[in-house]
Amino acid sequence: MTCGPAVEYGREVELPALPPQGSTDRARRWRRIRRAFVLPITALALSGCTVPSFGASSGVTTSSRSVFHLWQGFSIAAIIVGGFTLLLIVWAVLRYGRKSDEIPKQSQYHLPLEWLYTVVPILIVFGLFAATLIVENKETANPKTNVTVDVLAFQWGWKFTYPGSNALVYGQTTQEPEMVIPVNTDIHINLRSSDVIHGFYVHAFDFSRYALPGVLNQFTIRAVNTGTFFGQCTQLCGLYHSLMWFRVRVVTPDQYQAWLASYDNPTAASAAKAAGVATKQQISSIVPSKPTSSKGDN
Repeated sequence: MTCGPAVEYGREVELPALPPQGSTDRARRWRRIRRAFVLPITALALSGCTVPSFGASSGVTTSSRSVFHLWQGFSIAAIIVGGFTLLLIVWAVLRYGRKSDEIPKQSQYHLPLEWLYTVVPILIVFGLFAATLIVENKETANPKTNVTVDVLAFQWGWKFTYPGSNALVYGQTTQEPEMVIPVNTDIHINLRSSDVIHGFYVHAFDFSRYALPGVLNQFTIRAVNTGTFFGQCTQLCGLYHSLMWFRVRVVTPDQYQAWLASYDNPTAASAAKAAGVATKQQISSIVPSKPTSSKGDN
């Protein structure tokens, strides 16, 4: 399509030729297609999502790895369903986009297709629910074990005692107490609080539980890797909440037994008893001792 001459201030000028109507429609259509693909890809890139972890950590316990695999399954299912939905939208836009003012042929009651898009989403929901139920049951299970640790949270520190032995670890704020457990062993934890609500959280375990006053919280953890892992209180509990740290050291069974035996000598037993007295004084004191410095590791 071309335009004829036009008059500008008494003189004729030649206007540029306009592109054909068909090419303009095709250009608009391709712009829409590019937006349909570029926008989700850009959003995915900006989210920082990584494959195959999808932004999560597998952790170092059996329960954390079960939760991680569940997260992977949910992410993959979401990508498949979202990608299929996006393809349907793009196909509908290209196939049934408006080409004229004429109303296209209408159709309805495609029963096989209607059964398909009704039943498949229901099956997906049931599958995700069943997988979640299995993982949650593992998370809350408390199998029998010979290793028990009593954990007491208080403002602003932690006390770890081991029933059946003299081992006792106590520390507040800058002291960073350390809970020692054997690797590849079910550890039964009895968690309490002596004052306000605290949160027992270990980042490498992908695990958190409330420490509630007057309530016994019980759970089982099983670490599969040795090492020292950072833990902290996750509930705002007062002035030095941000310094309420602890460590979990996972060792071999032989190292664990040797560590327990180290508390059997009179010196260690006396130190453990003194730590217990200090814990009671700390808990009952109105104004706890103020820390001077603190540092934690991940």
